Amino acid sequence: MMNLEGRVALVTGSAQGIGKAIALTLAEAGADVALTDVNSEKLGQVVPEIERLGRKGLQFCVNVSDAAAVKEMADSIVESWGKIDVLVNNAGITKDNLVMRMKLEDWDAVLRTNLDGVYYCIRAVLPHMVRQRYGRIINISSVVAQAGNVGQANYIASKAGVIGLTKAVAAEVARRNITVNAIAPGFIATAMTEKLPPEIREKMLGMVPVGRMGTDCDVANGVRFLASEESSYITGHVLNINGGMYMA
Repeated sequence: MMNLEGRVALVTGSAQGIGKAIALTLAEAGADVALTDVNSEKLGQVVPEIERLGRKGLQFCVNVSDAAAVKEMADSIVESWGKIDVLVNNAGITKDNLVMRMKLEDWDAVLRTNLDGVYYCIRAVLPHMVRQRYGRIINISSVVAQAGNVGQANYIASKAGVIGLTKAVAAEVARRNITVNAIAPGFIATAMTEKLPPEIREKMLGMVPVGRMGTDCDVANGVRFLASEESSYITGHVLNINGGMYMA
């Protein structure tokens, strides 16, 4: 089930955390995986892990906000491996502050990476997917794009934009056998959340009906499903992986 044998995947923001978990999960399912991140040192540590799973790995130190670099990367993957079957847009940044205190450059930086970067990656891989009449595009959004949160106007605007972009592209390419979906994770246990004071963690857990933080593997398993043949009749959908924190 959910076998990706013979597939080629590109995962952005894959040097650590959720992106790394996604890359390894897709490799475990049988895909060869191209990885991109701005952290070249950590990225270089992921490729050997993919190869130990018996799959091929390629690494690119690319900032997804650079449209030309993104196109060059996509073309290089196709030149090396012949195709791109799966795109996972995971790369993202935060620069939190209240709206009245938020610097214009922080607004611009978050939108360029989190929304423009998704668009650039989609635009770069779509011609290849259209030619082969097959593709799976999975965009990582966030629960706060649906529920809102104080001090994250730039991040929320970018992630809400990802949901709108997902639905628009899904409608455009559905007849080409290309599905486009989004995943909206809730509170996920990361190195950052581990450093939070206990009282803050307890407050966060109180908002989650299942009573625990999510894991990067919870998100990665959702990506694996949406990348598989089992999800072929699902497109334009937002998969909430949030422990019931937001229900819609």
